[in-house]
Amino acid sequence: MRIALAALATLIATPTLAEDLVFTLVNDSSHTIVEMYVSEVGAAQWGENILVGPVEPGVSGNVTIADGLDVCDYDLRYVSAEGGEAEDTQNLCELGTYTLTD
Repeated sequence: MRIALAALATLIATPTLAEDLVFTLVNDSSHTIVEMYVSEVGAAQWGENILVGPVEPGVSGNVTIADGLDVCDYDLRYVSAEGGEAEDTQNLCELGTYTLTD
């Protein structure tokens, strides 16, 4: 009985880790996306660029946000090779695919 209680206490004391958020980014625009930033809605600053390379027009790929936060709503910011910027807010927990358009 003591062993079972100790095991239960260990499970209760262990913090639950937030899952990574994964979605497919589709670049259906005419611009090459060179930077993508995400932050929790209402955050004062953007996080780091999470793209590992440019996303050319017509290309898609999976994006993983592994920030350890247990939230769904994120602000998204995209920067094109030409210097243009776009921002949006999405519930990434419900999002399977996000498509960028002109």
